[in-house]
Amino acid sequence: MKVVITGGAGFVGSNLVRHLSTLPEVNQTVVIDDLSFGFRDNLNGCDTTLLEGSILDDDLLDRAFAGANVVVHLAARSSVPRSVAHPVAAHEVNATGTLRVLEASRRAGGLHVIVASSSSVYGANQTLPKHEDLATRPVSPYAATKLATESYTLAWGHAYDLPVLALRFFNIFGPRQPPLHAYAAAIPSFLAAAFRGDPLPVHGDGTQSRDFTYVATVVDVLARAILDRTSHPSPVNLAFGTSVSLLEIIGELERILGRNLAIQHQPLRIGDVSRSQADASTLQQLFPDVLPTSLAEGLEATVNWFEEARPWERPTG
Repeated sequence: MKVVITGGAGFVGSNLVRHLSTLPEVNQTVVIDDLSFGFRDNLNGCDTTLLEGSILDDDLLDRAFAGANVVVHLAARSSVPRSVAHPVAAHEVNATGTLRVLEASRRAGGLHVIVASSSSVYGANQTLPKHEDLATRPVSPYAATKLATESYTLAWGHAYDLPVLALRFFNIFGPRQPPLHAYAAAIPSFLAAAFRGDPLPVHGDGTQSRDFTYVATVVDVLARAILDRTSHPSPVNLAFGTSVSLLEIIGELERILGRNLAIQHQPLRIGDVSRSQADASTLQQLFPDVLPTSLAEGLEATVNWFEEARPWERPTG
């Protein structure tokens, strides 16, 4: 089986490539990445082919997709605040880029396409937990582009009989998540500050909650979807129904590190939501054998990786 991973030098993508290399069913992986947010170093030790370039390049897509069976489309300009600062760029990569990936999949003979959407599509809808039938109410350009991502994907599934799966990622964390860029996620930002001896940057009062998912669990779902050719006619939440506040995350990090951590409160960011929690019913129906890594275990593994890799000393994506 040949699997193409767009954005495969990034956080989730590089973890997926490493896992796929251990599976006997997968004999070839190809990564497409322009290295704008991913890093070549993330693929060190991986038996994969890296094609450096953009998903907006049709010729590159056609070359990568030739002979492939599955495409896992992870490439995106991620982050809500980044999209607020650069909305047109977010649209070009996230929406138009997805359209080009889908069309290239059609040209290649109808590949199985798995795409990463986002819980941000729920936006201003305050209902908890978030089930897939809730009305979407995007409140950021990023959320709007991810709604376009999944909408195009599902429409191409219906219109052109492509086998597709649109997964709504929630808050993923773990090894190789970049900690230093201006739009870094909470957990790597906290750890980078902690290891530097700086106060942890908390936007708002820290009571806002998220459904955190360890990256190995996400990779397990993606790998099973690849091997089983899983498709679904509507979006699927990829999270397991937990709700943890940022202050609780900091408390867990204090326990693991064995010391108190200072906090520096900062203004809330435009487009951020206060509460997020998944309804995992559909995910558990499709992937009943996937058992999520606990928050404590995932945080401990992430801290161990930080101590070994020292990513706070240089950007990793």
